[in-house]
Amino acid sequence: MADLNEPMELSDGLRMPRIGFGTWRLTDESAPAAVAAALEDGYRLIDTAELYKNEKGVGEGVRASGLREEVVVQSKVWNDHHGTEEPRRALERSLELLGLDRIDVYLVHWPAPAQDLYVDTWRALAEAREEGLVASIGVSNFLPAHIERLIAETGVAPALNQIELHPYFNQAALRDWHAEKGIAVQAWGPLGQRSGSLMDEPVLREVSEAHGKDAGQVILRWHLQHGTVPVPKSSNPERIRSNLEVFDFELSDAEMEAIDGLDTGVRQGMDPETVN
Repeated sequence: MADLNEPMELSDGLRMPRIGFGTWRLTDESAPAAVAAALEDGYRLIDTAELYKNEKGVGEGVRASGLREEVVVQSKVWNDHHGTEEPRRALERSLELLGLDRIDVYLVHWPAPAQDLYVDTWRALAEAREEGLVASIGVSNFLPAHIERLIAETGVAPALNQIELHPYFNQAALRDWHAEKGIAVQAWGPLGQRSGSLMDEPVLREVSEAHGKDAGQVILRWHLQHGTVPVPKSSNPERIRSNLEVFDFELSDAEMEAIDGLDTGVRQGMDPETVN
């Protein structure tokens, strides 16, 4: 197993922390304090997006911390900015709102296949990387066919793909495919937030008791040991802190397999083939 206390190195050389802080549902008003709390606790990967409408607040929190050069700031271009020129305008707007001269990781939020523009969008991101406006580029919610097309038509592979991933939808085959391609996997919704019953699963209660951890911490550790980068979100200072306290214990092979067994194969989020 890789040393989970060390950052993960992406295919393009960027070093990414093993766990990130998600900001979905935070506002420009609430984001600065939440980001500040996360950075103070030790997070060094902050995830936002054009869609979240909180880039201004996220940027304020990062800049106020005095830790900018230690922090990987990640954002995403939204579906209504696919195309040849629109992604660049969206990127420039995100840089302005964040108050930064570089976004460390910039993702295509969804392939939006009905538009048939995601390859053009990808080329625009690759150009922005060449110009130094972004350090690393990737995708979110892309399926293998979408990624294969990107590579075939541009020669540029994503450094990572952020996908829905949690014990109820563990995407084992997709994780294996990414590993074969050298593409890192981030997990959005890593705690299965849209299904409260996950935390009450007997197997998670049992493993939690065995390690003196709560169910959320056990799930995040499960992600780490599978080599994925979970990006949990919270505005609660105690939860923000506890989500990072997952490096001082290890799940056994049997515990990992038991949690794997919770998979239902059912998405809680949207289908990448139909989101446009």
